[in-house]
Amino acid sequence: MEAEERDSIMCRNIKPLFNFEPTVTDDEVRAASLQFVRKVSGYNAPSQANAEAFERAVDEIAGITRRLMDELTTAAPPKDRDVEAAKARERAAKRYATQAS
Repeated sequence: MEAEERDSIMCRNIKPLFNFEPTVTDDEVRAASLQFVRKVSGYNAPSQANAEAFERAVDEIAGITRRLMDELTTAAPPKDRDVEAAKARERAAKRYATQAS
């Protein structure tokens, strides 16, 4: 797998969090923050020597992300998580069906 393809797959793991019903949970914020730190650090799991800095970065980014989610506003109606998940599954099925051909 080429680096560019691998990077785009990793980026897909970070999901939009704003303007969904129900609102984003702290677990979802933390998961997105973890994916971001993994991406920028290049570590899926850091060594013991880097674990403290890695976890601190995840915690700080989660806090910043939570504040951002709490402060953003929109006039658009919230999106339904189940509907958006179904759309994503449909897109993935089409994408992987074409790649398999």
